[in-house]
Amino acid sequence: MPVRQPAPGELEPIETASRDEVTALQLDRLRWTLQHAYDNVPHYRAAFDAKGVHPSDLKTLADLAKFPFTTKKDLRDNYPFGLFAVPRTQVARIHASSGTTGKPTVVGYTKGDIDRWADLVARSIRAAGGRAGDTVHVAYGYGLFTGGLGAHYGAERLGCTVIPMSGGQTEKQVQLITDFRPDIIMVTPSYMQVIVEEFMRQGMDPREMSIKVGIFGAEPWTEAMRREIEGKAGIDAVDIYGLSEVMGPGVASECIESKDGPVIWEDHFHPEIIDPETGEVLPDGSEGELVFTTLTKEALPVIRYRTRDLTRLLPPTSRAFRRIGKIVGRSDDMLIIRGVNVFPTQIEEIVLAHPQLSGQYQILVSREGALDQVGVRCELQPGVVLSAAEHQAVTDWVGHRIKTLVGISTRVEVLPTDSIERTLVGKARRVIDQRKR
Repeated sequence: MPVRQPAPGELEPIETASRDEVTALQLDRLRWTLQHAYDNVPHYRAAFDAKGVHPSDLKTLADLAKFPFTTKKDLRDNYPFGLFAVPRTQVARIHASSGTTGKPTVVGYTKGDIDRWADLVARSIRAAGGRAGDTVHVAYGYGLFTGGLGAHYGAERLGCTVIPMSGGQTEKQVQLITDFRPDIIMVTPSYMQVIVEEFMRQGMDPREMSIKVGIFGAEPWTEAMRREIEGKAGIDAVDIYGLSEVMGPGVASECIESKDGPVIWEDHFHPEIIDPETGEVLPDGSEGELVFTTLTKEALPVIRYRTRDLTRLLPPTSRAFRRIGKIVGRSDDMLIIRGVNVFPTQIEEIVLAHPQLSGQYQILVSREGALDQVGVRCELQPGVVLSAAEHQAVTDWVGHRIKTLVGISTRVEVLPTDSIERTLVGKARRVIDQRKR
């Protein structure tokens, strides 16, 4: 399908700047951020003092490695507003995580923060091929979750018409897509799979829908899932990256003309890759944990925030900024099975590689005695009917591939279509770890 290329003058000057210009801007803004955090956030003043560093010690970008990390625990320990760097009366909006693993992490935004966020999401949508006048169907959840409102404000900033559908009500999603004929959808990739399935369930070909571009984020997804969605829906699928602690969606986003990894908007965020065990900064191209320092945030500056996402920093291509590779997993939800490190995305790649299996899967981890046991549940594509021998062959193929490529033995179940619970709002529940019960 034709790819929308940016025309001359459509890009902001910084998107085509030299590397020296980008670095100089980052250094100037980083100095401001460190001083702003030190002067206004007791946690950062104490953390800097404990490590024996001061904002004035930053002479080059490499000096950032001298400063302490920020973790999600720090946000929870300072719940709710202890990390805010402005008076609460200057906070225009508050978002928060779900808090399913403890206290929610609370983030605040000044009016200036919200404006910059909208600008960056608008930039992300434009990078994905969107233009003023396009209609954007937003199926991210609205509310305390940053996805819905982040996408919404950015689409409006670009000059798009927004359909604020939010998540769930899949039949209504299909109805509105059919009736309102949006050009772009912003949603989690796993829920896009559900929408595509609903089109097929209703006897419609999803490739005939009006949507041309899907901007997918909020959960890791693989190249195999990109191919799956693009093939079934007839769209371009691009990756948008963000996290609420740093801003929300729009920290990085793929360009439709290259689709080679989300471009980090480095004029607002400084990335590092570290060894998750030692904290040592690794050179570009090395796989490790992604760390971000905000450069322009007023209400909640974050210094060296450990995202726990495992990826690589890649050189610039379509824009002047570096990119991140696909998120291969998380350093904090990586499964260790009988001494083997296992990421759900590894299982996803294998399941999606079989033409008779849909992209739906679940990993069930349990413990029998002293040994961990892993079950993998996957399901057949709609309309696929297998004989007993064919069914066993698919089951054996999945198990063999996991053993060969991942290095663990699994109990594989190949189920009929629609057997696995669908996620109607937010991220898919891919892992059920019964060892924690």
